[in-house]
Parts: sequence; C-alpha cells; structure tokens
Amino acid sequence: MKKNFLPLLLLFLNLTVAFSQPKQGYYDQAVGKTGAELKTTLYSIISSGFVSKSYDFLYTIYETSDVTPEGYVWDMYSNCTWVPGQKKCGDYSKVCDCYNREHSIPQSWFDSRSLMVSDAFHVYPTDGKVNGQRSNFPFGECSGGTTLSGGRGRLGNSTFTGYSGTVFEPDDEYKGDFARTYFYFATRYQNIMTSIGGESFNKTTYPALSDWAKALFLKWHRQDPVSKKETDRNNAVEVYQKNRNPFIDHPELAEYVWGSKVGEPWSLSSGIENLKIEFSISPVPAKDFLNIKTNEYDLTCRIFNIQGQELMKTAIDGNTSLPVSDLNNGMYLLQLEKEGEKTIQKFVVSR
Repeated sequence: MKKNFLPLLLLFLNLTVAFSQPKQGYYDQAVGKTGAELKTTLYSIISSGFVSKSYDFLYTIYETSDVTPEGYVWDMYSNCTWVPGQKKCGDYSKVCDCYNREHSIPQSWFDSRSLMVSDAFHVYPTDGKVNGQRSNFPFGECSGGTTLSGGRGRLGNSTFTGYSGTVFEPDDEYKGDFARTYFYFATRYQNIMTSIGGESFNKTTYPALSDWAKALFLKWHRQDPVSKKETDRNNAVEVYQKNRNPFIDHPELAEYVWGSKVGEPWSLSSGIENLKIEFSISPVPAKDFLNIKTNEYDLTCRIFNIQGQELMKTAIDGNTSLPVSDLNNGMYLLQLEKEGEKTIQKFVVSR
C-alpha cells in the first residue's frame, strides 16, 4: 500500500487539512504518555462522543467510506465490482454474488454486543462467499492454503510463531489495514476486553492482544503503511460515528502502545523523521518541472500529496529536473532519502 507521512505536515504546514486531519487538539490528552497509560487515554478520546449507528446503517456508511476511485464497493476480500447499495447479500453460492458486512473481529468473539456489532471501524463490506470462508478464524499467515476463485486472501494452517491453528491470511496490501483495525478495537473497547474471546486477544485490558497477535500485527503495521484508502475511510466514518482510528492518524502510536517505543513518551511530532540531506528546489511554484539542486548522489526521491499518498518514486543523482505536469495544482511533499537519512520539503504546483 501507499506510504503515509501525514505527521510530517505538522513540521511543514501550520494548518489543519479539514478532510484529512482530526480536529485541532483531538489527541492533545495523549501527549507525554506511553504504554498502558497511553492506550487508556486513547480509549477515552475515541470513546467520548461516540455515536453508535444501527447494523443496517452500515450500508449507508459504506457508500462514502468504502468506494474505489472507479465508484465500486471497495472489497478487501475480492476484485468484484458492485455498485454501492446494490447486490447486498442475501443468498450466495459463489464469489461476486453479493457483498455483506464482515466483522474483522468476529461477532462470536464479543457475543454480538450492540456497540461493537455495528462499529464501522472494524466492520467492512466484503464478498459474502469469502466472508463465509474466513468464518470466525483469526487473521494470520499460512503457507499454501485455499483461495476461492475470484476471491482474495487464503485459508490455511498458521505458520506464524505462537499459533498453529487455522487462520485467514489477507492480501499483503491490506494487512496493515487489518492490523490497525485490531489496534483500534483493542483500544476502543478496552473497558470490556477482559470478556472478549478469540485467539487474537488475551482477556486483559493491556496489552489486550495475545503475544503472537501483537507480534503479527506490528509486523503487518510496519510492512504495510497507512494508505489514502485508510485516511479517506477514517474521515468518512468520523462523519457518522464522531470518532477516529488514532493508529491511522498517527501510525507511530502503535509503537508507543505495544512496540519498540513503549516506555518513551509520545508527542504529536513523534512521527517526524530526522532531516539531514541538503537540497533546494525551483521554480516556486512549479509548473511542468521541479528542479532539484543537491550535491548528493544515489538518492531515492518520493513525492506525496497532502493526504499522505505516494505519487512518485524515482532514483536521482545530483541536480535533477522532475516532470510534474501530471500533478494537479496544489501542495505536495518532496522527500529525498539516502541510507536511512531523509529530508522533506513542501512545494506547490500552480499553472
């Protein structure tokens, strides 16, 4: 999936992008906290003002939260092309017959309790047949396994250390999505996690995730960064539920709650990379070309839009002229990287 560097905007842009950022101050209470205390604070933030919608209303949410650029239902379990609101299950016999509402955390794990059963942050539109194949098996990794004709993901025996049962492995491009979904669920419902079943949880408030699932989801989270699909979905669901998934807004939070940064205080700038490579750009604003002046060689160059979507990636050596004629008018981020060192600078395209 596309890499997301939204936290970098905090360094370069003294503004709030209305449709891609939480409201100002949304995460302020979490600053300075780590581990269990940070998780509890995030629980308070995303629970406050939460509006629960009906199970049937999920289909209405999906009309804005889960739509591909082509206008079809965005299904992470298949490549089917449904028009939102049409082909809702019912009966089905094969992949692409219809789509329904997939609880990424199976209902049987939480006894179909009302708030969780219709929380759009973990209930996705998916193909009915593949949804049935996944059943209530945990997410995991497997070797071989069974993929349904026309479906995505596979069902097989776990090969991930710590669990040997049957698992459903989603496609690589959506593994981070599901990891951040589980981080959200373990945080949003931490007040009742001691009563939540399922192999991915351990019936504790913290860490809430079982050891093997925590390791698995952190792996997926790191390998598959936040995409524009997720940020768009975060914004769309907030319209109805009045809360957000903090692990989409600030992916680094997972490290401070469960990962390599536990014990270190989190801040709003924790996701900002060190800036070391010297370069300059011209013209300002850019039109059809962006000229990069630098004395460095063997650089990886990336361009992101302000939603964090990676639009371009190329290798450059020294002074370079990049074509940007395909970019619409607006603000972008240019990142240069070499041997782990990164520099990011904003630029504007205007014609």
